[in-house]
Amino acid sequence: MSRGNQRDKDRERAQKKAAANNKGPKQSAQRLSNKREADAQALAAKVAAKQAKATVTSS
Repeated sequence: MSRGNQRDKDRERAQKKAAANNKGPKQSAQRLSNKREADAQALAAKVAAKQAKATVTSS
């Protein structure tokens, strides 16, 4: 009924997985803010184009 070293191997694998998830630099607040602003501008342009198309086809 003993599990041998399975528990230890599982613990090591979980630690490696957690370490892999924590790698890499996180996005800075400024970079994230710039991305949100660019996305908002792209969405506004898309909405404006759709509204222009709707007014042309309804006329």
